[in-house]
Amino acid sequence: MGLLTTVSLGVAQLFALSTRATYTARGQTSTTAMAEQKMEQLRALTWGFDVEGQGLPVTDTNTDLSVDPPTAAGSGLNPSPARSLEESIAGYVDYLDANGVHVGTGTTPPDGSVFIRRWSIQPLPTNPNNTIVLQVVVTPITNEATRTGVTGPWRRLPGDAVLVSVKTRKAQ
Repeated sequence: MGLLTTVSLGVAQLFALSTRATYTARGQTSTTAMAEQKMEQLRALTWGFDVEGQGLPVTDTNTDLSVDPPTAAGSGLNPSPARSLEESIAGYVDYLDANGVHVGTGTTPPDGSVFIRRWSIQPLPTNPNNTIVLQVVVTPITNEATRTGVTGPWRRLPGDAVLVSVKTRKAQ
């Protein structure tokens, strides 16, 4: 009976550990999928050359991706303000519910928000006219609460998703 009790306790601990790991993996998968969605929206915006005309650069500078559906009242692929990955800056942040559905935008999370999704668009220093660096961060609001009042650079916490991509102009 003692042997059976010892084995049962060990198995129960394994179940608890695996349940916790599954929950953590589910959250990481969700935040990564939400980051990928925004990255694809950014990468889909026009960033090329006018091949029909004189080969001048053509850039989407007015799509607002912080609202759903996107509108033509935003900043498109213009460079984002400094700290747009660390702070909620209008036009570079949106909020999602537990299922990844858009619930709003702005500098403060609306009711029902579970995740904060921020993005940054910066010219590549070595080729600023033709190459941009796109970054997307998705973090649970609970993680954001632990960062409040902390000084120093932004740091990634468990459950955060961070994606980085480079987009270069090419003829269309």
